[in-house]
Amino acid sequence: MAERIQLSQSDRRKVWWRSTFLQGSWNYERMQNLGWAYALIPAIKKLYKSEEERSAALERHLEFFNTHPYVAAPILGVTLALEEEKANGAEIDDTAIQGVKIGMMGPLAGIGDPVFWFTVRPILGALGASIATSGNILGPLIFFFGWNIIRMAFLWYTQELGYKAGSEITKDLSGGILQDITKGASILGMFILAALVERWVSVKMTIDLQAQKLTNDNGQTFVALPKGSITGAKLKEAIEGFSNNLNLGQMKANSIQMQLDALIPGLLGLLLTLLCMWLLKKKVSPIVMIIGLFVIGVVFHVIGIM
Repeated sequence: MAERIQLSQSDRRKVWWRSTFLQGSWNYERMQNLGWAYALIPAIKKLYKSEEERSAALERHLEFFNTHPYVAAPILGVTLALEEEKANGAEIDDTAIQGVKIGMMGPLAGIGDPVFWFTVRPILGALGASIATSGNILGPLIFFFGWNIIRMAFLWYTQELGYKAGSEITKDLSGGILQDITKGASILGMFILAALVERWVSVKMTIDLQAQKLTNDNGQTFVALPKGSITGAKLKEAIEGFSNNLNLGQMKANSIQMQLDALIPGLLGLLLTLLCMWLLKKKVSPIVMIIGLFVIGVVFHVIGIM
């Protein structure tokens, strides 16, 4: 009996490393097929000895393939298990292997965007940007290393999960676990994005309204600068009062922006974000939106609205 051919951890690690370049040769006809075949080359060389067998294996993996680049890892793992069984004499035809790939790539593709693009990346980006705004070099370092550690670890462990589970993993795709993961990640991602809108989208109106007169009788206070010489104690009182949001005179400034902030802080930024989302839904090009926002911003600033 011929000795069983088995992929070692070193072989699987080579496939894992190559899978990070899954989209390196993306094309409009078969999308990620070239990157997929490139990732499997170390395993194919180990499992098949003749050039005919290797060519046939590469040919069946050059068919159409497309999914989220990170959730392709468990599909790779299952494919490695199937190829290993085929190389050891199991009755597995090319159609079965391709069918497993197609059956998995659709359901898994819906997980990648909400988990990675809408949850993990915005959270790490917001954390890194918040630290970087203070001039701390740790901001970009946290984002770079955090993102790549999470990404690479996910690729390795899910590939191993697929390899060890083999074709049995495809039976779990019909359950509700994928829907629960997608729904939970989408909710968390939208929550994070909503917080980022208030922090990063800033729209300020510069139209002033009639100033309000303050009096000391109704609890509204102001710090009046004395005429003539200003003593150290009075200047200290004025500075402390101003830092505590008190006015330096009997008139309180008033503007549309102050009224909006009193109503809902960040309201204009939220409305602008919702408008952009609506335009995207109407298939308006993002480039057109960016140019339009730039032109409107310049015009409104020139005429004194913003």
